[in-house]
Amino acid sequence: MFTGHTRPPIWRNTSVLKWLVQIVVLVAVLAVFWFLAAQARTNLSAKGIPVSYDWLDEPANIQLGEGIQTVDTDERRLTMSRALWVGMVNTLRIASIGIIVSTIIGIAVGIARLSKNWLARKVSSIYVETLRNVPVLVQIILWLAILGSLGKLTAESGPIPGWVIVSQKGISLPRVFLADGFYQFLAMVLVAMVPVWFVRRSLKRRQDREGGNAHATGFTMGALLVVLVVAWFANPVMAFLGPIFGAVESAWGSIPQGVMQVLLSVAALGGAVLWIKRFLDSRRTPAGLAKLIDDDWFRMVFAVIAALIAVFVVVRGWPGLSSWMVNSGSDLFGVIADKFGDGRGSRPIDAMKPTLSEGRFVNYGPTGLTMTVFYASLFFGLVFYTSSFIAEIVRGGILAVPAGQSEAAAALGLSRGQALRKVVLPQAFRVIMPPLGNQYLNITKNTSLGIAVGFSEIVQVGQTVYNKNSQTLAVFSIYMVFYLACSLSISSVVNTINRRLAIVER
Repeated sequence: MFTGHTRPPIWRNTSVLKWLVQIVVLVAVLAVFWFLAAQARTNLSAKGIPVSYDWLDEPANIQLGEGIQTVDTDERRLTMSRALWVGMVNTLRIASIGIIVSTIIGIAVGIARLSKNWLARKVSSIYVETLRNVPVLVQIILWLAILGSLGKLTAESGPIPGWVIVSQKGISLPRVFLADGFYQFLAMVLVAMVPVWFVRRSLKRRQDREGGNAHATGFTMGALLVVLVVAWFANPVMAFLGPIFGAVESAWGSIPQGVMQVLLSVAALGGAVLWIKRFLDSRRTPAGLAKLIDDDWFRMVFAVIAALIAVFVVVRGWPGLSSWMVNSGSDLFGVIADKFGDGRGSRPIDAMKPTLSEGRFVNYGPTGLTMTVFYASLFFGLVFYTSSFIAEIVRGGILAVPAGQSEAAAALGLSRGQALRKVVLPQAFRVIMPPLGNQYLNITKNTSLGIAVGFSEIVQVGQTVYNKNSQTLAVFSIYMVFYLACSLSISSVVNTINRRLAIVER
């Protein structure tokens, strides 16, 4: 009698049913959203408020508080779409810098909460327990009141007149910027660090093989310092790269549209093939390729379908994409060639002191790095509030590492700082990263509270826009797409880091 395993019929296959249910639910959700959007559009049209996006190219006729463009200029008109773009950039300015600063403060405070120093432990505990239990909106408004109560802006304003100026109009610091010689400097550093990296790897291997201390880190830091000093003065010698990038610009710009379509199609198909190859390699065992389940086949089929869709978009759906790639690539190499042109060699980094703009009212000039009182109040409120939660996440992650790890590090003669840096924190970050990603999402979405203090982020700008044209539904759809893109981008980065930190199991 035949007793071999037989596949169940398709209507009883759990993998097929699972995917089918997900597709049905997705279609149902999209249908509900489509129905609600159609109903809203019909009702608004009946009231004489048609829903469209034609207004994006209309003049905004508004003045924004701050951003890359606040009013109409001779070079660029401030349209509705441009105004929303300015709001998006302002949101990203707050979110990106806030994530970096809150992470640094949070890690420092979280480690201090576990310090053996009584004062550091108590101060960090008060910091966390106070800030995380006060609503973030209250903190933002409190910072606005504090900054708004500072002294008037004058030529003698300090605390360091001419260098650091703090007043009721904001904070202005010296602005460090990339000078003409930066690209030659960067190219020289990258070229010089290649042999340094090989020497460092050789020293690390010798240390692992023979024991002792090969001083690989000390050698790397010393070599980096020497390279930076030499490149600071000798960077003009890299000007020979200018003609090379100029030739690349000409070659790239001469690529026919059909050839670019073929290249993009090959890249899409090649990416799918490479992903499938890596996926199959991950399923290999010493005995050979493991048995693939239905979910594995679905993933590979989806990769092929996605590649075919990309090919269709390149060839038929958006034929202009290839022309855009050619023109944009040519422009990019042209800009790089100009950066390496003759006479560009100079100091790579320069700075400008903040200045004041005299007139009817004294304001900060364009030379310094200036935070308006609205930007600063939102920034400080979000950073200190979020860092208090990050501190608790870091403290919990460190405590999640078994105590035996610290004891083993101490037995090997490592100091407390070395044990924390080389043993404890690398393991703790496996626990820290998932909730840390949630805090990054929170600080990004909490930037919308800038509307309470008049900061021109996307919600505040969008409110001004739909008050002018009554396109509330269209503006809110732009909100949704923007915040969804931010959330998915942050989540993908955090998930990638989390996968790399995960323990590799057999």
